[in-house]
Amino acid sequence: MVLACSAWCCSGGVSISRQRMEVRRRIKRMNKPAVKSIKSPDGDVIDCVHVSHQPAFDHPFLKNHTVQMMPAYHPEGLYDENKLSSGSSSKEKSRSISQLWHANGRCPEDTIPIRRTKREDVLRASSIKRFGKKKQLNLRHPMSSEPDLVNQSGHQHAIAYVEGGKYYGTKATINVWNPSIQQPNEFSLSQLWILGGSFGQDLNSIEAGWQVSPDLYGDNNTRLFTYWTSDAYQATGCYNLFCSGFIQISSEIAMGASISPISNNGGPQYDISLLVWKDPKEGHWWLQFGDDYVLGYWPSFLFSYLADSASMIEWGGEVVNSEPGGQHTSTQMGSGHFPEDGFGKASYFRNIQVVDESNNLKPPKGMGTFTEQSNCYDVQTGNSGDWGHYFYYGGPGRSSNCP
Repeated sequence: MVLACSAWCCSGGVSISRQRMEVRRRIKRMNKPAVKSIKSPDGDVIDCVHVSHQPAFDHPFLKNHTVQMMPAYHPEGLYDENKLSSGSSSKEKSRSISQLWHANGRCPEDTIPIRRTKREDVLRASSIKRFGKKKQLNLRHPMSSEPDLVNQSGHQHAIAYVEGGKYYGTKATINVWNPSIQQPNEFSLSQLWILGGSFGQDLNSIEAGWQVSPDLYGDNNTRLFTYWTSDAYQATGCYNLFCSGFIQISSEIAMGASISPISNNGGPQYDISLLVWKDPKEGHWWLQFGDDYVLGYWPSFLFSYLADSASMIEWGGEVVNSEPGGQHTSTQMGSGHFPEDGFGKASYFRNIQVVDESNNLKPPKGMGTFTEQSNCYDVQTGNSGDWGHYFYYGGPGRSSNCP
């Protein structure tokens, strides 16, 4: 079988055989020996890898690291939201979700589930070196109080944000959709951002949410994801467990795996709750999924500014607009509905909180909003007894109002 030679594999005289070797080495480095493997209904293979053999420990600073199997502290007031949610009206009740691979098994104790990387996954990347990384963005400093998210290589957003203080984490509940993607090189995601530093070359970012990314995963499934960088997406960090850094401890949830079921237009709403917080004792940034699953942590040494605290937190949606055919993309953000369509149709973040310097979960103060083109993707905030601080966001992309 002859391997097709992409632009990046043949440039500079790189031979097909050398490309094969590089791809093979990269896949071997990422796919650690499995104790057990589970075939997911969506075609993924989930490898159950011993917690001490995960990709994080390829990092030179983690060679002798002792895994912390649980955080020293959770934020105060973590489960107060349940009191509010239990009183929600039946109209606005949502349901929790799981991951598709659970249908065919679970990983044993002391292992973590890792989505197996295939050769075609690596070959879709712009280069072997950039596989699993976001494209480098031309970041600009914020103008006045607006977050610096203007026209970053075609990236468009509809977000809420807070800035101007010291933040030690955030918690939010997000309903999950399966937005349509026009071009394979585009994506649509909904996430939270923990940010530190300027918007120059030193930006620190921790990110978590759900995304649809054909380029990264080879399909249009909605998947749980994380990301981190300490140098504005240049050399450090990656999605999920594609590089060393994030240390996973959960045997239940696989980064990059499909999540199911998905919210229905006018029907049942399914959402995920995400919490990221800084352990005041060890200084690590922890990630929790729902009420039950502490997934793992980013060690504090990975970061410069975030080794102390975050200076901005953002929540919302992002798409890539590659302007196919010279027109705005029809890639949807969130559900593809505008915020004014409301519950059951529009995407939302609800029960939004931030972690303060005393490790308490508090409502955000002075929450602002931002979008590049509100006629394509928009955001509207609100506050209620059941949902606390919330917002609806999203849109269809190209339409009669968004040429």
